[in-house]
Amino acid sequence: MNPMHILRAAALVVLASVPAAAQWFNVPSPGVPRLPDGRPDLSAPAPRTPDGRPDLSGVWNGAGPIYRFNIAQDLEPEAIHPWAEELFLRRVRDSRKDSPLARCLPVSVPFHNFFNLTRIVQTPALTVMLYESPNSPHRTVFTDGRALPVDPNPTWLGYSIGRWEGDTLVITTAGFNDRGWLDSSGHPQTEALRITERLRRRDVGHMEYEITIDDPKVFTRPFSVKTERLLAADTDLLEDVCDNERDRSRMIGDTGVRVRPEVITPYAGTYELAPGREVVITTTGDLVFVRGLNEPRVPLIAQSDTHFMSTTTPTSYEFVKDAGGSVTSVVIRGNAGEQKAVRVR
Repeated sequence: MNPMHILRAAALVVLASVPAAAQWFNVPSPGVPRLPDGRPDLSAPAPRTPDGRPDLSGVWNGAGPIYRFNIAQDLEPEAIHPWAEELFLRRVRDSRKDSPLARCLPVSVPFHNFFNLTRIVQTPALTVMLYESPNSPHRTVFTDGRALPVDPNPTWLGYSIGRWEGDTLVITTAGFNDRGWLDSSGHPQTEALRITERLRRRDVGHMEYEITIDDPKVFTRPFSVKTERLLAADTDLLEDVCDNERDRSRMIGDTGVRVRPEVITPYAGTYELAPGREVVITTTGDLVFVRGLNEPRVPLIAQSDTHFMSTTTPTSYEFVKDAGGSVTSVVIRGNAGEQKAVRVR
């Protein structure tokens, strides 16, 4: 592997800080119904508390990596204010080396919900959320009827209140600081941020999750992401402690390599790995973006005119041309080995 690729992959590992396994193995979670073979019955009816509410308590998997990297994955360009998009792309190009995660500071509410495990502990007056993620204070969601504070001291995770709409717990959070990143790639947040979450436990093993982001200083309109969280039965949270800020000087930032727009524009197109498996390449100015292979829409970092590196996975992309100079394929090297995707349009 190219030495630059090795160093960049190492930087990504430092920033990801993913725990390997739980501390207790195969200790049955109390109260979880079982199938005849002893496995959790994830399709059994959702448990309820003595007051008849759905009980959200349990350990839940993250809602998916794509939005952890880019919370604005599905937005059109005009939905993001230019200053915020410029800052986001600058942070991506710099390999996120100045992120709160890299500096051992708390990460954001969206990051927590899309990454790693969360333990929910529900009581009538409050719900507590504990995260298996570094630098992470807990969240308390008050369900005792109080209102949000009028002029709160800004905090990393804000102040949260909850109310029930039928079987759905609706959480409203405000009072954020402007130091957090909404996702690990670097969309900013401001003190105007307001987040609404909707949690509905459909059955024992599945929780419908919706998050609405409303920060008028960053985005031109509120937007929502709907997904699902799965119960992580028979496991528990690891202690996750960050002390890697001492290694930040070794992290690679912007490579400084810039490829002229007229060089990369011909790379845009659809490439087929196998029938039904496509990778879509788009370009904007001097930036190349990829969709597919579980990659969020964040730009690739140029290593040369034809070689590019993902900023979210240890994957590289090499564009191949024929004798006439036309782009015919892209060679993808990553965890799955080397794969060739042929251009189809």
